[in-house]
Amino acid sequence: MDHTPIVYSKAMPDILTVIMRWLHISSMATLVGGILYARLVMAPAVATLSPDSGNELGNKAAAKYRPLAVAAMIGLIISGLYKLLSTPGHTARYQMLFGIKMLLVLHVFAVAFLVVKPDNPRRTRMMTGMLISGLCIVLLSAWLSRIF
Repeated sequence: MDHTPIVYSKAMPDILTVIMRWLHISSMATLVGGILYARLVMAPAVATLSPDSGNELGNKAAAKYRPLAVAAMIGLIISGLYKLLSTPGHTARYQMLFGIKMLLVLHVFAVAFLVVKPDNPRRTRMMTGMLISGLCIVLLSAWLSRIF
């Protein structure tokens, strides 16, 4: 009978990998899914309100989304770094596509910080660009998982 604690078991890397994958997927779903809902459902609904009421509702929604967006970005950074460091030996094509993905990620992260600021008159336009970039990231991620 093996008395090795679970912390040192051979299964631990597999468990950690599964947790990190879950963290990555759920964080991406939170970040992109939240913007998808905000852009395609909330923005048209807010547009039907008076300018003052629409601005107030948009600011309240952005304030509620801000901690979720920050938590999702932190989760993506942690799980993404784990994945990058735990799987060495990628091809040049993989690294090129990964670089493009990282540029899109930087765009999404930067806009995520800007879109949740109060009294942002360009919020809807920014969410559109963020949503397009986010969906392109999902596409690139699917492609990268197939070529590695």
